Amino acid sequence: MPRVARRKSETNIYHIMLRGINQQNIFVDDEDNEKFIKTLAKYRKEIEYEIYAYCLMGNHIHLLIKEGNEELGNTMRRIGASYVYWYNWQYNRKGHLFQDRYRSEPVEDDTYFLTVLRYIHQNPLKAGLVDNIESYKWSSYKEYITEAKIVDVDFALAMFDEDKEKAIDMFKEFNVAVNDDQCLEITPEKKTVSDKEIRSLVLNKYNIELASLQNEDPKMQKEVLKYLKEIEGSSLRQLVRLTGLTVNKVYRA
Repeated sequence: MPRVARRKSETNIYHIMLRGINQQNIFVDDEDNEKFIKTLAKYRKEIEYEIYAYCLMGNHIHLLIKEGNEELGNTMRRIGASYVYWYNWQYNRKGHLFQDRYRSEPVEDDTYFLTVLRYIHQNPLKAGLVDNIESYKWSSYKEYITEAKIVDVDFALAMFDEDKEKAIDMFKEFNVAVNDDQCLEITPEKKTVSDKEIRSLVLNKYNIELASLQNEDPKMQKEVLKYLKEIEGSSLRQLVRLTGLTVNKVYRA
């Protein structure tokens, strides 16, 4: 079937999402996250796009970005190809890393701009990775609070107040507010797998009762967790609940 044309934004601002092929992790350790951020910074200088928010999750990426001096599709291909080249070299692998084309939605007004901004910053919190958004290392939230590096923070802060200190206080309050924000999702429909199916898969493959995984050595724990995270439909929260292991341990496996 022919691809559906992307909706053009009158403001040239878009909410962008990229995810790993087959939902696999695209960031294995801190060095990977740092490399992707450096890639964003490199092309920002060349293409002159603006970044208003980003969040790097284990197997997907959120960006709030304004188109630069070339068509956005070309920009995303440059960023993706550069990172994949490095990632494949780093892990001695070949082939695609990202799933299909990036997904995008236009951001046409200030209200929705701020909605997307908060949605991106709250991703780690809603995924159960952190207890507060400020403690997540790989999002743009910290650039608004401390020092801006690759993000144009002034654009968003000006929507809150002309006084920067007041704007930052209002920004913090807005970003931690409980909400039902609805933005573009990674997948329109998410396949799920039952607890019973997951327990059965682990028992058949490793002869281990999932509830006793805490008693296994760290090497076996990591192997089983990596296998579980590759099962389509499994979720981080589900694996934490079934194994009794910490969120951080499951996330980093």
